[in-house]
Amino acid sequence: MRARERVCAVAEEQLVNPLEDLRRKIDALDEALVRLLNARAACALEIGRYKKELGMAIYQPSREAEVLGHVQKINPGPLDDGAIRRLFERIIDEARRLERIADGQHVDPGAQISEQ
Repeated sequence: MRARERVCAVAEEQLVNPLEDLRRKIDALDEALVRLLNARAACALEIGRYKKELGMAIYQPSREAEVLGHVQKINPGPLDDGAIRRLFERIIDEARRLERIADGQHVDPGAQISEQ
């Protein structure tokens, strides 16, 4: 291997190693997010069961506004408040879907539930 090729290989390795480290960190964070989202979803299922028992509506805009306001208030960045709002709107949509199907039975995480 010529000297120039060796220098290029070393330079590439120095760039790739931090990139791979960051990707591993993102993978670990993704795994933590999945665990947290599933824990949140389990709470949503319980809430759905209580709402059904009490005859309450699933959609409660004041509570959703409260959640969105809270997560935007505690957001330190670098995601802006609009991004946090959009992410949590989607999370809330999925929680509401789970609340609708809450019936005391185990929900198969791989199952596709139709909202008809």
